[in-house]
Amino acid sequence: MCLLLSALPVEVAASVVHGAGEDVTHAAAGRRKAVADSIMEKVIFFAPFYETAVDDYRAGLYIKGRVDIIRRNRLIRFLPTMFRLRKGVDEYLIETFSELHYTAPDIYDQKVKAVTGTASGFWEADGHLPEYFHINVYSPSLLYDQLVSPLAPNARKYYSYSLDTVTGNRHERQFKIRFVPRYKSFQLVEGYMVVSDNVWSLREIRMAGRSELFRFDIILLMGRVGSPDEFLPTYYFIKGKFKLLGNEIEGDYLATLDYTDITQARPDREGLPERPKNKYDLTESYTLRTDTNALRRDTASFNALRPIPLTPHEKLLYADYFRSADTLAGRPRRKALAFWGQVGDLLTSRYTVDLQRFGSVRCSPIINPLLLSYIGSNGLSYRQEFKYSQLFRGDRLLRIVPRVGYNFKQKEFYWRMVADFDYWPQKRAALHLDVGNGNRIYSSEILDDLKAMPDSVFDFSKINMDYFKDLYLIFSHSWEVVNGLTFDVGLSIHHRTAVEKSDFTPLFSGLGTGDAVRPGTSAGYLDRFRNTYSSFAPRVRLTWTPGQYYYMNGARKVNLHSHYPTVSLEWERGIKGVLPNSNRYERIELDAQYNLKLGLMRDLYFRLGCGAFTDQQELYFVDFANLRRSNLPTGWNDEIGGVFQLLDGRWYNSSNRYLRAHVTYEAPFLLMRHLRKYTQYVLNERIYYNMLFVPHLNPYIELGYGIGTNIFDFGLFASFANLKYQEVGVKFTFELFND
Repeated sequence: MCLLLSALPVEVAASVVHGAGEDVTHAAAGRRKAVADSIMEKVIFFAPFYETAVDDYRAGLYIKGRVDIIRRNRLIRFLPTMFRLRKGVDEYLIETFSELHYTAPDIYDQKVKAVTGTASGFWEADGHLPEYFHINVYSPSLLYDQLVSPLAPNARKYYSYSLDTVTGNRHERQFKIRFVPRYKSFQLVEGYMVVSDNVWSLREIRMAGRSELFRFDIILLMGRVGSPDEFLPTYYFIKGKFKLLGNEIEGDYLATLDYTDITQARPDREGLPERPKNKYDLTESYTLRTDTNALRRDTASFNALRPIPLTPHEKLLYADYFRSADTLAGRPRRKALAFWGQVGDLLTSRYTVDLQRFGSVRCSPIINPLLLSYIGSNGLSYRQEFKYSQLFRGDRLLRIVPRVGYNFKQKEFYWRMVADFDYWPQKRAALHLDVGNGNRIYSSEILDDLKAMPDSVFDFSKINMDYFKDLYLIFSHSWEVVNGLTFDVGLSIHHRTAVEKSDFTPLFSGLGTGDAVRPGTSAGYLDRFRNTYSSFAPRVRLTWTPGQYYYMNGARKVNLHSHYPTVSLEWERGIKGVLPNSNRYERIELDAQYNLKLGLMRDLYFRLGCGAFTDQQELYFVDFANLRRSNLPTGWNDEIGGVFQLLDGRWYNSSNRYLRAHVTYEAPFLLMRHLRKYTQYVLNERIYYNMLFVPHLNPYIELGYGIGTNIFDFGLFASFANLKYQEVGVKFTFELFND
């Protein structure tokens, strides 16, 4: 029908579009839909070819953005991604000029070269803003897998199409096709596209969508048919509206691209420059996003770069801004007001402190309820994190990340500091230091009681455990021997102190009140009992990821992804007598993880692991590296199903061996698509299957279902021990503004 329509005069084709009379009949609507489906069949067929029609391009990207504060209140300071507002000013302007490098099908490197505007931190405030200018309209997913494209191979499952208008003469005919989602979802968009006849490529596309907080409307204008930029965007027009906590913010952006180099794809690559001899090296596609050394912020430099003149209103915004800046510069400011203003920023804003030659510190706001999480078995937790980084000559990098948190159920304060010094970045050779306080733990003496207790009557409440606080220090050195193979060697030191110091605590609460010792306990055990224990243990770890893709950022090697599993083997040996009350033990663990891509926004995650303490002759503490409970909140991007959400924390130290397996399936539109009223809030869904084999749990199984949104993550889990139902629990984590 589409080819038949193309052969008709415009007047006849218009009658198909608009119907026989002024009132559009159902028959005419049906014809419009049938014609649109026929056109879209061809557009969707050619989309994969056009997606990679351009191998590579370089362009100058100019972006002009305006933000208007429609409504604001005092709570606007609590928005971590908000730039600093000026008193009495509701309209702000920003301009950026970047060098954009694209590599098919969906790799973008945007290096910002110049910035000017009327607000500091405007461009950096929202790290997701550049994504809206990195769109390959022929890709099956948009905005880095956040949206299902109306041109995806399976798009007709999610969208319905209708023909709006037909324009142009017989040889330059264009069809305007409208598309609407078949059901509500934040991962679907509505709008229209203008399609060129015969070649079935796009001349224009408009997409409107929303999330819980943000609405956007994007218009892309494509190059002319037959030109080198036919399959590339030449102009962006973007409008957005943000609402939260009674605040309403609108923004609109205009972007133009000036292409300086376009490399067309060719089926036969003869005569084209050779790819790097290492096929896993993607350096040509990835570079540093912002060249801070070359970044220009002065107005004079930007005037020479601006491809579109400023409007009179925009010139007025600049004039008001410079006038205000000159006035404030000449006005003395009370030190007390300046101090409390800085304190307010510290409490309510995410910020980066530039220490000039000494690096920079990035901090999340201290007063932020969005740093809370809740898990039924672990209670309510709060976290706070700081990030310090310093880049040295030769791309050597020092990173220090202090983290603190509090668990309200355990009434325990946790702290941790991780420091890394990449001294040989080409080989990913680095020194690592990890120091902090771990979870409360008990000694291996408890295992003797667990072994004597039958599975059918096992109950932690029958055991009075002697808990120890843990202060640890782990120092290690890592080196990537060859691409994908990393060798780590280090030292683990623990100092464990009894929570309640005593000579002896009866281990069985079920004993009579007159019984002071455990049956069968010898005097030798009492002699060996200590309030403090230490451990000194060398450790070795091998990690192997075949087919590891990477890129070189200057002298720094940055690993990306692989199509194969990652396998690790770790060994640790406790040495007796090096530290006071230190004993001998041996730990070995094997772990394998694999992320299998199943298609558009669908992933299947696998994780298998096992571990054992092989030397059990003396007292030790069961503390596995790959099987432990995190004492601080973890959100959607946790260990991808590698966590047991409902398992009692005491189980992690109740066995000297384990076998674990995890399978997680992640995709949009699993179950919530059938609940049309609420499905729009769900970005991704997960189905979890977790299994653990340890003594007394043969097996422990956890089944779960989770949803991820822009604001929070929620999971519902059910547990089974020895094939018997145990309990149902939930996990809730705020994700809004998380880095």
